[in-house]
Amino acid sequence: MKAIIKWLFILSFVAVSLAVGLGFYVKQVLDTPMAISDVMQLEVPRGQSLIALGNRLERQGLLNATLWVGYARIVGATKIKSGEYKIEPGLSPKQLLDKLLLGDVIRYSAQLVEGWTYGQALQYLQSLEHLEIRLAGLLWPAQQQLLGLEENHPEGLFFPDTYQYQKGDSDVSLLRQAYAKQQMILTELWAERAENLPYRTPYEALIMASIVEKETAIDAEREEIAGVFVRRLQKNMRLQTDPTVIYGLGQSYRGNLSRKHLTQATAYNTYVIKGLPPTPIALSGERSLFAALHPDNGTSLYFVAKGDGYHQFSTTLDEHNAAVKKFQLKRRSDYRSTPQQ
Repeated sequence: MKAIIKWLFILSFVAVSLAVGLGFYVKQVLDTPMAISDVMQLEVPRGQSLIALGNRLERQGLLNATLWVGYARIVGATKIKSGEYKIEPGLSPKQLLDKLLLGDVIRYSAQLVEGWTYGQALQYLQSLEHLEIRLAGLLWPAQQQLLGLEENHPEGLFFPDTYQYQKGDSDVSLLRQAYAKQQMILTELWAERAENLPYRTPYEALIMASIVEKETAIDAEREEIAGVFVRRLQKNMRLQTDPTVIYGLGQSYRGNLSRKHLTQATAYNTYVIKGLPPTPIALSGERSLFAALHPDNGTSLYFVAKGDGYHQFSTTLDEHNAAVKKFQLKRRSDYRSTPQQ
């Protein structure tokens, strides 16, 4: 009996020693950097299993698939995420597994710019690498369905900002992010808006914000310009803002706004129509949204570009006509529409 116990003890000791030794060996193998001499990209297709990926990496001489997959199963770490990964020299198989579990994929940036139209935003998205394009060539009703939106017009619905995406994401998913952010910011600002504004809905405030966005690149002027337009609406005056006319002309506009254009009837010609145009005319940044909902409380009803990127504001028509004569009819040689950087 003592001999049996002795042998059982010896066998147990050997088994434990082997297990410990194997554990150290596996740890050493999984912690040893893979044979990578330069940065490489690893693409994990949707639905690819850990064992299939392990076998692929083993064929490339990067790791031992049996040990790698076995370790992952033991620790319950088999749910890897698909995507495109950057693999750098010095990365071990265990660190690679951690990367795959976290979904630490390569991220690309897309920047939607204040003042862009929806068409310009779409054209920009189509130029980006690794972004799946699904909206190109479709009319708005089809795009609207893909985006899951209810609005009958796309203009101004998407917040201008920098968005991150990964290979395989689409223009649809990116614009959904931009739409959600626009709704969040507009809802927050609408709840804190000034009193006695001439807007019935947040959408009307969005229309105003887009006009402010197109009228100035100077943050310090945005509330004052919004104040001019709000007072004109309250006095039942036409807005008479050139950017809405230009938007209404569409592709027929060739860069030179004429007197004929100002009398041409379109739904967006605020020299002809009263009130706001039917939709926004551009993407509006947060500063313009804030200005539309917190306009300046001054008395000015007019403004004109001075040629240095800033504007001259006037309360009376006589003052305005004098400013037009000074800054527009006798334009300076270095006239520009934006401030000098």
